[in-house]
Amino acid sequence: MHFPTLEETIGHTPLVRLKRITAGRNNTLLAKLEGHNPAGSVKDRPALSMLQEAERRGSIAPGDTLIEATSGNTGIALAMAAAIKGYQMVLIMPESASDERKQAMAAYGAELIGVSKEGGMEAARDLAETMIARGQGKPLDQFANPDNPLAHYRGTGPELWEQTGGTITHFVSSMGTTGTIMGVSRYLKERDPEVQIIGLQPEDGASIAGIRRWPEAYLPRIFEPDRVDRVLDIGQQEAEVHMRRLAREEGILAGVSSGGALAGALRVAEEVENAVIAFIVCDRGDRYLSTGLFAPES
Repeated sequence: MHFPTLEETIGHTPLVRLKRITAGRNNTLLAKLEGHNPAGSVKDRPALSMLQEAERRGSIAPGDTLIEATSGNTGIALAMAAAIKGYQMVLIMPESASDERKQAMAAYGAELIGVSKEGGMEAARDLAETMIARGQGKPLDQFANPDNPLAHYRGTGPELWEQTGGTITHFVSSMGTTGTIMGVSRYLKERDPEVQIIGLQPEDGASIAGIRRWPEAYLPRIFEPDRVDRVLDIGQQEAEVHMRRLAREEGILAGVSSGGALAGALRVAEEVENAVIAFIVCDRGDRYLSTGLFAPES
């Protein structure tokens, strides 16, 4: 009898049809529940992929120190994967990350280094590069590492195709490192070039964990614009309202970027008919409770 190890439980997440939040026009809205991964987010997939592939190449070995800049979910996932495989994980992040995220990383044994909220992820990435150049650890670099989208080409994309029986017409995803949308787009377009890939970025002034509008100098190197058919700007309030709708109308407790993904999917649904629209619910909402985002509205 085969008993799976923890890493073997990553992926194969549920795809569920929304029942109360309807898209009209005979459209079907499907939510891919990535919070069901063992460390609670879609980032479990690339975290394991980056470690496994680096080990296969011989560029890292158990006992090494690894360094990564993260805004949260990737850090938690990498801390888990490092614990499974025997690495010391150093995570650099903006101090604005929620307490739950920081505590989860520390619980897995990672060392945390904070940068200012004002410096943000750009400052975290700069510090990671400086520490690596000093020989303080080895890089994974989710922003430039092809093993990030590879996880979604091998896992998330095929799952969406199989779970919809090949009927998916639109895929909606927040864009941060862009690994999810790059890998899924590559797979789905190989299956059906007509599948529409919709990426989400925050509108100017919005601060939505997991969704980024990068300055040109910091654009992830894994990002290929031609793989995205359309990009929608998502507002702060819009994302938060739809995050609460997911919880209160569908029983799906998720983070703000997932609310943004629902908002984007509903926008698409207003324009099409008889479509099968899948969007990524990238994590669980329990890691945002201390932020007050789910507090009753006064």
